Amino acid sequence: MADGNPTPPWWLKPMNKVFMTVMKFGVFGGDGPVVLTVPGRKSGKPRSTPITPMVVDGTRYVVAGFPGADWERNARAADTATLTTGKRRETVRMVELSADEARPLLKQFPRWCPPE
Repeated sequence: MADGNPTPPWWLKPMNKVFMTVMKFGVFGGDGPVVLTVPGRKSGKPRSTPITPMVVDGTRYVVAGFPGADWERNARAADTATLTTGKRRETVRMVELSADEARPLLKQFPRWCPPE
């Protein structure tokens, strides 16, 4: 990611594949991690990645941990996405918030993903 954004660690993609395999067995439930699947913006092939939405007032939100990541760019280009938890699938529409709309939610983000 040459535009000054932090790059993910080398082990993240292989670990995500392991994580998604484990998630197929329904190990996680409730408001935990889900698999986000969107069509690739160039290839059109389904691309999947694990995400953990934060739920605020009953609405799910997701924050890109590495701005400019492939999944983020694919999600921006897609009309719909599929969220999978175990054997449960749900088609959703993702909407990007403006900076003003996102600001109050981002203030809550550290509560959902505290720093290590």
